[in-house]
Amino acid sequence: MDEIINRLKKVRKGAMFIIEAPSGTGKSAVIKEILKRDSNIKFSVSVTTRQPREGEVEGVDYYYVTDEQYNEFLAQDAFYEYVDSQYGSRYGTLRSEVDSFINVGQDVLFDMDWVGARQMREKAGDDVVTIYLLPPSIKELRRRLEGRGTDSPEVIEKRMNLILDKISHWDEFDYVIVNVNLEETILKVQKIISGERMKRVRQVGMKRFVKELIKEASNG
Repeated sequence: MDEIINRLKKVRKGAMFIIEAPSGTGKSAVIKEILKRDSNIKFSVSVTTRQPREGEVEGVDYYYVTDEQYNEFLAQDAFYEYVDSQYGSRYGTLRSEVDSFINVGQDVLFDMDWVGARQMREKAGDDVVTIYLLPPSIKELRRRLEGRGTDSPEVIEKRMNLILDKISHWDEFDYVIVNVNLEETILKVQKIISGERMKRVRQVGMKRFVKELIKEASNG
């Protein structure tokens, strides 16, 4: 039985899980815990043209490339999604990076906004699963941002001003969770991931397995 279970695990196609939320909703905390608790899901490492910041590691935080290299990737249609930052840097998600995981049955987790999620959906179709986290209230969202102690009042106001635009795209996502309690939200995301893994379209080796069952049944 263990041999059969292990064989089925190897023939499953991975999924791309995108989590989006307004700043302060708890997205980073949820992603951190999902990665910690689930060894079969990897975090997507993007390409960027900006310089590494202190403490950042190549291949862990980002893949750091020149503008020339980035342009080559664009010309080769090598990105699932890409964006130009308002600060001048450019970012992109490499197809080769993601496909190297999902083609061997590992899932990939993305911290991505609605713009990137749209691009991913257009290029990867049913391989993409999108999850949107909402705060319990705008008042609570501001309290969380202020409580982090990492942003200046000016930055907090800027983040608050972006909330309406962010939230207006909630209905483009497959799943929506109101993050009232962090642990409950993590468990809900884990259930979504488990359910999506069981979908027939991801179990690409199941057809062969069922054929073997039918052959066995036919032979009595």
